[in-house]
Amino acid sequence: MDIQSFWEAVLKQDAKRLREFFAGDAYINWHCTNEHFTVEEYIRANCEYPGEWDGEIQRIEKVGDVFIAVVHVYTCDRSGSFHVVSFMRVRDGKILSLDEYWGDDGAAPQWRLEKQIGTDIIS
Repeated sequence: MDIQSFWEAVLKQDAKRLREFFAGDAYINWHCTNEHFTVEEYIRANCEYPGEWDGEIQRIEKVGDVFIAVVHVYTCDRSGSFHVVSFMRVRDGKILSLDEYWGDDGAAPQWRLEKQIGTDIIS
């Protein structure tokens, strides 16, 4: 499974290329919004999502037949920024299931700022 190529297709919203990564009966769950998709629904949701996107893979781990990817995704104009964690169950080089958790990047909540706890993550 070529995680880099998969994420390039996601970010470029390349429907044809995305289809090549999935087994026919694969499914996708976006847990933060409680959505379950077929491959075609996922491709439509991804490719029709407004805006132009870019990003970078920050980490990849493999545990058995599951790849875990942490990706920083952002709009090309940098008006939106997200971190996503993807769990891809793979067999014979194809995604059988994809469980994703998308988080909006932003400032710490005011109550933590007031307590003066934590510091910025230095990249």
